Amino acid sequence: MDPEAVHALVQELFVADGPVDRPVRIASLVAFQGDHRTLTERDLPRIAAALIEVEAEPRPAHPALTDPLTDPVTDPLTDALARTLHALGTVDLDDVRAVRLGPEAFARHLAVAAPDADEGLNAADARTHARLREAVCAHILRFLVLRSRFVAAAEDAAFEERYAQDIVAAHDHLTIYGIDLAHSPDSWPLDAAYLSLQTETDGGGGPGAPVEQAPAEQALAGRERVLLWGVAGAGKTTLVQRLAVSVARGDLPAPLEGLRGRVPFVLPVRRFRHDSNHDRHGRNNDNGNPNTNHSNPNTNHNSHNNPNHNPNSNHNGFPEPDAFLSAVRYPHAAAQPPGWAERVLSDGRGLLLVDGVDEAPEDERERLREALRELPTRYPGNVWLVTSRPSAVRQNWLASERLTELKLSPLSREGVTAFIRRWHAAARQDITDRADLARLSGYEETLLDPVRITRDLGRLATNPLMCGLLCALHRDRRGYLPRGRKALYDAALSMLLERRDRERARQSPDGIDLPQEPKIRLLQKLAHWMLVNGRSEMDRATAVETLARHLPAIPHAARQGGPEEIYRHLLNRTGLLREPTPGSVDFVHRTFQDYLSARAVVERHDFDFLIDHAHLDDWEEVIRMSVALARPDECGYLLEGLLAARKDTRPIHARHRKLLAASCLEHATELDPEVRSRVHRYTRDLVRPTSLEAARALGWIGPIVPEMLPDPSGVSDEEAHRLAVTATSIADDRAIDYLVRLRDRTSWAVRAQLAGAWRRYDTDRYADEIIAHLDARELDFPVSDLGELRALRRLGGRPCVQVAGALTPEQLTEGLVAERLTELWLAYDLGEGPDLGWLAAFPHLHTLRLSHRNAEVTGVPEGLQVIVAGP
Repeated sequence: MDPEAVHALVQELFVADGPVDRPVRIASLVAFQGDHRTLTERDLPRIAAALIEVEAEPRPAHPALTDPLTDPVTDPLTDALARTLHALGTVDLDDVRAVRLGPEAFARHLAVAAPDADEGLNAADARTHARLREAVCAHILRFLVLRSRFVAAAEDAAFEERYAQDIVAAHDHLTIYGIDLAHSPDSWPLDAAYLSLQTETDGGGGPGAPVEQAPAEQALAGRERVLLWGVAGAGKTTLVQRLAVSVARGDLPAPLEGLRGRVPFVLPVRRFRHDSNHDRHGRNNDNGNPNTNHSNPNTNHNSHNNPNHNPNSNHNGFPEPDAFLSAVRYPHAAAQPPGWAERVLSDGRGLLLVDGVDEAPEDERERLREALRELPTRYPGNVWLVTSRPSAVRQNWLASERLTELKLSPLSREGVTAFIRRWHAAARQDITDRADLARLSGYEETLLDPVRITRDLGRLATNPLMCGLLCALHRDRRGYLPRGRKALYDAALSMLLERRDRERARQSPDGIDLPQEPKIRLLQKLAHWMLVNGRSEMDRATAVETLARHLPAIPHAARQGGPEEIYRHLLNRTGLLREPTPGSVDFVHRTFQDYLSARAVVERHDFDFLIDHAHLDDWEEVIRMSVALARPDECGYLLEGLLAARKDTRPIHARHRKLLAASCLEHATELDPEVRSRVHRYTRDLVRPTSLEAARALGWIGPIVPEMLPDPSGVSDEEAHRLAVTATSIADDRAIDYLVRLRDRTSWAVRAQLAGAWRRYDTDRYADEIIAHLDARELDFPVSDLGELRALRRLGGRPCVQVAGALTPEQLTEGLVAERLTELWLAYDLGEGPDLGWLAAFPHLHTLRLSHRNAEVTGVPEGLQVIVAGP
């Protein structure tokens, strides 16, 4: 079927003129009657025949048309469709009412208007006529929408109301890991589970510029284009859900009032790719069968039966607007009015939430980048939020397109405490037994201190995902917590796979009872398929087919059901899989996919496979987890392979592989000292950055970096600044030992870098070992929370203080040392019309700097100089 050919034939049925600013009767628009006719009724069989040719399946010709001894007659099916088209001139509907009926109901209306159309048709042709009537009606309604602005507006409003409801239904819930072990639901309302995330900038104003920290909602306010970085589990997708649901409901926090009335488009990048037969390197998938078709027959992408299909739906790796909904498999994509998304964007009403640039293959990201440059220019006035893991895109990746770059902060100690409190509050909602409530409250209190003071646990509890796992495991194991990443994931798998149904005290409703190990093996097969094919989502049919190939080797599972039954069991009973859209499946979080992929690779001893793909950033976590899972000799082989020079490796990839080897060291439980020494030797020069951008980029390597940095005692101030940037990019208290060797530098840039990193480390230790020793001349000392404010007061205060967290006037009046304060920098949004009269408490304060414009500042003490900068 050629949609353009059908559209042209439908256009012939109607006159070109007529009002477009009010409803119009369809009968007055047909082109074969009235004063402006361009057709006669004798043209209808010709148009009907042409529609049948492009719409209908091939069918045997009618005998009267093939027998030379009979008089030529009209094909009965053509005659039937022509009579149906003629009934357009008698319908009593206007264009708005017809469009709102939809193709099926409008086709029934035409059938009533032409009751004799089916006379003389055999049963097969009658069925074909009914199908043709509905298909043609769909195109007629599309024509009516495109023809009239009035119809489009009316139809758009009706669709947007339904679309908003669907957005809320799809995204207004979160899984809180481990809460569902007893008798609780698997997911929780977004409002109950959501923890406001913090963002930070990188001090783009130059050395010493504030690392501005703010709640995500506040940081996004007023910005039309944002690239948001965050590590796995940091909450990027959760923030996307929160924004989409808030806008769809019209229930917006005060900073985001500017988004009211916008239409949210949730666009996960992983759904833009549809070719699952080959991976990005041209290999067949891991079943070894080049003839296997993994496409989903139920997916309507690029389908001729989809009237909204746009031939440019994957332009530059990004769908065109009218293909947004079908690209992400929105179940009612076919119901969107023709041209609706284009109109939304042309009017500047869109909120485009492009989630997970890192989930696009590396060789496709440049095309994706071009699309993200071109589309905002083509459709100005829309709001764009693009998310990615930091390692997938370089700094300033889209800076030329005026995208502000923000980073999701690791959870602060206060954030971790708030999350633990919120998690346990949610867990208490469905508990009625007093003893259970008391135990849970006890677990809550006994968890807070270990997470704060135990280094290994503190390093894990840096994002909502890990905090949720720690809460769940602490409860599940009655106060015992595993140490280290491998132990954490092993315990999490045990909790989710083995103990889930037992804790719920019920039999599996599907009658399948699988121990933990077979379930892990089967889940590994799915994760490994995604790894090999460069995917983080797979078609349901592909998942079932993958299980079918491997079930014979796992007899305990094969005895209990076929691949379809086992798939449903894994989906419904493990808590690790979900179907984000009809016909597709993914893991509830990418980190579980990476961990299970690593298990599969290590069990297959496929370390050369890892080495061959080590230059791809989306394999980093799999390789690090493989080191944690492998035996000592396997670790040595893998790390040596990452260090080895290869003739076909580009220099930038060779450097990446060596740095990746360094980042793996902390995960190796046991390793030949010679191998560890070689990793240090090969990478020592690489962690001596020659630019600030390179210095910032080394943070992903992890806590091993301070061990590898050179002795800073004999370097220039310029290099010392770069070393400080690298060391402070490591959010691990081990970095403090290295930073101590830089604290006595007189260079303002070095001192400012050290002062600005305070919030990443233990507050009191950093205050005593770093802040207390920094020369205070011309240096703004940052304060981002109440703990830092109190620590700075304990040190006697400082003359110049930069407040980067939203502390209250009362807290600042009590916490700042009035006798010493001369300059104050408020680097957060004060809200509308703040009263600054409280600053009179500081007699020596002569300069106030504000980082956000406010409508009106009142109560400024006399003689105080106020410097205001834009956000």
